Amino acid sequence: MLLTLSIYSHILQNTSRHSKMLALLIDPDKCRNKDLEKQTYLINQYRPGLILVGGSLTTQPVEPVVEYLKQNTDIPVVLYPGHPSQVSYKADALLFLSMISGRNPELLIGAHVTSAPAIRQNKLETIPTGYMLIDGGSPTSVEYISQTRPIPAEKPDIAVATAIAGEMLGLKMIYMDAGSGAKNAITAEMIRKVKEQLEIPLMIGGGINTPEKFKTAISAGADIVVIGSALEKTPELLRDFSEITAHS
Repeated sequence: MLLTLSIYSHILQNTSRHSKMLALLIDPDKCRNKDLEKQTYLINQYRPGLILVGGSLTTQPVEPVVEYLKQNTDIPVVLYPGHPSQVSYKADALLFLSMISGRNPELLIGAHVTSAPAIRQNKLETIPTGYMLIDGGSPTSVEYISQTRPIPAEKPDIAVATAIAGEMLGLKMIYMDAGSGAKNAITAEMIRKVKEQLEIPLMIGGGINTPEKFKTAISAGADIVVIGSALEKTPELLRDFSEITAHS
């Protein structure tokens, strides 16, 4: 997928055509060596729209993973950083995440100030993204690391108001996430109500570990569905998710 557009323009183009996208999240801690080779083989076979690299708690550097992916696939590689150190200037773009569901100032603006000059100097495309942590029925790493409470799953009105505020602040995407390995995926009701109020792309992730849950997120209005933990356990699910995306 050789792009002449920016990654964000590519996303907007798909959104305007109501064309759904599958994003594969690769955690450098959990996908290395032979596992990364297998994932890359499946990526080239089933061709998700985006590859995200990063995670809320990553001890391994992202650079080798990004470099390997750039050498062995032509799918856009986008950084999903849980910390300013999780940056590689060999990536195609970076989700410049602001955790608008919480009240931790470091994740709202603090880490951004630290990393912004180097990102600008290296001309890495940034996609300002409002990150919203949603309760997935079990404690997650991102909840612990961020020191924030998730939005209750049964409070779609809070999610709607938060997403609207993010859009009004100028963010270019909203990412609602139940967290890696979440027990429950975000409800169709919450996805639908948030999407109805947004004019910017909506990403959904966390707890989507079956084709049925993937279909539910797509049907409810998700523009991009992010899959991570499910494919770490069962990489072959990428085929099912890709087929659903192609026919949505």
